Amino acid sequence: MNNTLTLVCWNCEDNGKSDPQRRRSGDEVLHSLNPDIVFRQEVWDAGANGKIIFNEQARTLGLQGVLGEGSCTAIFYNPAKFSVVRDWTESRAPHYVMLPTALTLRHEAAGPDSLPFNAISYHLNYASAEQRLVEAEWLTTWADKGWPTPDGRRHTLPAIYAGDNNSYPTGSPGDLPLPDLSTVKNQPHRLHRSYAGPSGERVPDTRPDIVFRTAGLEDAALYWATAPHGNPAALSRTVNAWETHGPDSRVDRAYLTPELLPAVTGFDVIEVDEDLSDHHILRLTLDSDQFSDVLNQPVSA
Repeated sequence: MNNTLTLVCWNCEDNGKSDPQRRRSGDEVLHSLNPDIVFRQEVWDAGANGKIIFNEQARTLGLQGVLGEGSCTAIFYNPAKFSVVRDWTESRAPHYVMLPTALTLRHEAAGPDSLPFNAISYHLNYASAEQRLVEAEWLTTWADKGWPTPDGRRHTLPAIYAGDNNSYPTGSPGDLPLPDLSTVKNQPHRLHRSYAGPSGERVPDTRPDIVFRTAGLEDAALYWATAPHGNPAALSRTVNAWETHGPDSRVDRAYLTPELLPAVTGFDVIEVDEDLSDHHILRLTLDSDQFSDVLNQPVSA
């Protein structure tokens, strides 16, 4: 029996709106990874005409799914391993430009009395650092949800986030360097990926990463890159360098609440051809038994 849970995250850019074969090729790439949960961003047109495209994607993946409002984000999951306890999709609309998909999921192998967990697929705003800051702060509320258990107590739900941050990590040792804004030739992009610091000079936007980590969330790639048996390659680029838009960057990231870290068994970035997307795929693996143990030893709210 395979004891590994595979979680992947991908912003497939425009979801192949003008090229259905491109979309199908992307879905086949995801299917080849045998994922148990898929965090998707920019699934445009997936909700049109009674969700024809979304249902096709679910069939290709062999998974069930929930499509967020406006087809901005989605989550697919393996129904043999997970079930939906609560769908939060419609509960945070005023705070986001591109709405997240947030689900409370039950890990069936953990047993009926175990704690569920929150899974959040998100896409922070591309054009405004101030809007990203607000969106990131609101996203942290899913790491602060209490849940009753049979013993009559309330416990804090573990949470797994994955998405497109349209901003940079804070620059820990071994991570990709932050861009020199003066070398970013596209001036609107330079504006979009920066904010005015205390002196008024614009600096690369790392504030969403700071928000998540201040809230206690852990960058999964950074954790695995520095773990005793991990791999520094976990900090690989998720978006390629562009002459006009700056160097290789790690704008796509996954975050975990810290109690889940012992269950992590791997993290890597799977590069895809530019004709499929300008973003690469994140892959996070968890040990199913250790994940179950975490869910059966909950943290008090």
